Amino acid sequence: MNRLSVTIIGWNEEERLRACLESAAWADEIIVIDAESTDKTVQVAREFTDKIWVRPWAGFAAQKNFALEQATGEWVLSLDADERVTTELRARIGRIVRANGPADGYSIPRKNVFWGAWVRHGGLYPDYQLRLFRRNAGRFVDSAVHESVVVEGSVEALVEPMLHHSYRGLDDFVARSNRYSTLAAQEIVSRGGRAGLADLALRPLGRFLSMYVLRLGFLDGWRGFVLAVLYANYVFLRMAKAWEARRGSVEGDPGAS
Repeated sequence: MNRLSVTIIGWNEEERLRACLESAAWADEIIVIDAESTDKTVQVAREFTDKIWVRPWAGFAAQKNFALEQATGEWVLSLDADERVTTELRARIGRIVRANGPADGYSIPRKNVFWGAWVRHGGLYPDYQLRLFRRNAGRFVDSAVHESVVVEGSVEALVEPMLHHSYRGLDDFVARSNRYSTLAAQEIVSRGGRAGLADLALRPLGRFLSMYVLRLGFLDGWRGFVLAVLYANYVFLRMAKAWEARRGSVEGDPGAS
């Protein structure tokens, strides 16, 4: 019979890890890769599995690929510590694993939960993530901000969702926006991209209008408005940092006019 391995990476996730592990406790195997947490992440993980590795942070893709190397199941479900497997998704995954397919990978829709409620609009649903795949057919590849899975073979989309409790609050959102916008700006610059004043003014406005108006974010009430503003601010930070980096490199070039 085919087996399912659940892989989870984390760092200082004691607050959210338990709910994630509880939702995946039915799996045949759980692999947890901890990036040298200073809280009780490892202690929480030990309540559910003895397959725990502690290693320095090497990047999202590297950590998740290391987890894949430890897995023994024919199928892998990759989760983040802030995600939960719903009852419907558990049942569907069970059928897929027992039947051994038919596809080689499956994209799963995420219900993003902000401030205690599922945000249905603004482009935040279905938010498909390729997370279930044959272990020997999938591999994570890195980018500056988000890693993704590349699967050799066919990929299908499921309708059964998982839950995503991403941000703890405004402070967490702002802190991550600052960190991710720096990485995204570095990627823009490394690829030779440019950011002008028009980008600083128009791109954030475009993101706000896209989320709040075109993608009906206003239907989510105050959550939709706040999120549209926050995502627009992220776009502004990303472009402003790319502009700053590009301007600094030009001004620092002795040959620049």
